[in-house]
Amino acid sequence: MKIAVNVADLDHQRIDGTRIYIQNMLKNFGSVGRDRQDQFLIYHKSEFNPELAFPIFENYKIKKLPFPFWWTQTRFAWEIFREKPDVLWMPMHSLPYLRSKKTKTVVTIHDLAFKFYPGHFPKKDLRRLNWFTDYAVRHADKLIAVSNSTKNDLLKVYPGLREEKIKVIYHGYDKDLFNENISKEEINKIRLRYGLRVSRYVIYVGAIQPRKNIETLVGAYKMVKENFPDLKLIIAGDLGWHYEPILEKMKATDGVIYLGKFKTRNLPALFWGAEAFVLPSLYEGFGLPALEAMACGTPVIAADNSSLGEILGRAGLSYKPNNAKELTKSLREVLGEGTLKNQLKEKGLKRAKDFSWEKCTRETLDWLKS
Repeated sequence: MKIAVNVADLDHQRIDGTRIYIQNMLKNFGSVGRDRQDQFLIYHKSEFNPELAFPIFENYKIKKLPFPFWWTQTRFAWEIFREKPDVLWMPMHSLPYLRSKKTKTVVTIHDLAFKFYPGHFPKKDLRRLNWFTDYAVRHADKLIAVSNSTKNDLLKVYPGLREEKIKVIYHGYDKDLFNENISKEEINKIRLRYGLRVSRYVIYVGAIQPRKNIETLVGAYKMVKENFPDLKLIIAGDLGWHYEPILEKMKATDGVIYLGKFKTRNLPALFWGAEAFVLPSLYEGFGLPALEAMACGTPVIAADNSSLGEILGRAGLSYKPNNAKELTKSLREVLGEGTLKNQLKEKGLKRAKDFSWEKCTRETLDWLKS
């Protein structure tokens, strides 16, 4: 079978969960698809981000198609119409208007945060997200939702959508990178690289943008610091949008260390050295950093909303969104004397084993070809 894939997002410099998803699909498609005699047509428009590199298998055909504007709806659309692959997989919320009826289309929907929190997005991005997602959901032959939460949101927002059109396929994580077998030498090297001369810290990893609700975490940290004065809060992530007031609050809070953009390969050591990883988001389609933290044996505390409880299961602590006092209570429990931290570590390591990119790849290919 000839399968076309739009991977133009791997050309971007900012790395997020959706781009990690695409990268890991390409790391596995080749070997899994080779067994089934599948050929993959990989389309992008400029130069791949080196950090999002993937192996080039013998059944991959990489096609770079430079074009100055509306690439998905112009140059890419024409190439797909001309090539007429058996299946077109769009791993982001879009679909070419021009396409052959002979080509089946499958679109991955990561989340619908822009539907529930429109004020947290730049207006131009909001218009684009609504336009392309609405079209893709209504016109794709099949959809992939990255969690049951996203599937339920799709059915809620698009009441005419048939449930059987949607397949829930969970993300995985890089088992070679995210695990508990991290040497003290590596941890010390990463700490030195980022200037971390601290003994105890909690960590958040993700973009700096309103939906991530970092202000609630900072507020809880200030209260926890009353009991643990040496505790630091590390925030690692690239600047997203509407970040200015968030960054200002972070900088104004004593003990907050903002690392900015980081290398993915350095993340496991940062996780491993943390007392806890906190994901305070108002909404997540999946919540990949929480899974990666669990795989490193780091206790996870997350807001009880969207997909987060679904992914954590019983392996983490949850609190009511926007409730800094409840988050403070959870942090104090993990930081205090007792066995809770070790219990969460063991539960997290066990829970992480339920997810893998290999499983995600096989289920995706089965859905593309069915």
